[in-house]
Amino acid sequence: MNKSIRWLVLTVILLSLLLSACGASEATVDETKPVTLEPISGTDLNRITLTEKAAERLGLETAPVHVNSAKQMVIPYAALLYDASGGTWVYTTVAPLVYVRQAIVVDSINGNEAVLSEGLENDAVVVTLGATELYGSEAEFEEE
Repeated sequence: MNKSIRWLVLTVILLSLLLSACGASEATVDETKPVTLEPISGTDLNRITLTEKAAERLGLETAPVHVNSAKQMVIPYAALLYDASGGTWVYTTVAPLVYVRQAIVVDSINGNEAVLSEGLENDAVVVTLGATELYGSEAEFEEE
């Protein structure tokens, strides 16, 4: 009987230590979501808001739309994304750390530039590096 009590006491002590260790590790976890999705009413699109740390980890780079001599909107080719249905998209910056996927129509591709026939405003800023990660984040967080 004495042996049983010792094992019971030892088991209780070990369980207490394990449970207190679990609580300590949870207290050190940053509970801030790296990505927040906000549905845009009337569309199937989302506003993607990143934390500064998430944007830093993705290494996002952007570039402004420019107008060429033929008055066509031009963006870097690197900004283009294609979905499984063949749709062409870009991510635009709508505020610091806030991005929205926008459908575009490409008229032609000239080297490292894509000439658009529609889809963006003249003052738009597009994501040129990290857009695929935004797309993946959007799809991943929509499933949750």
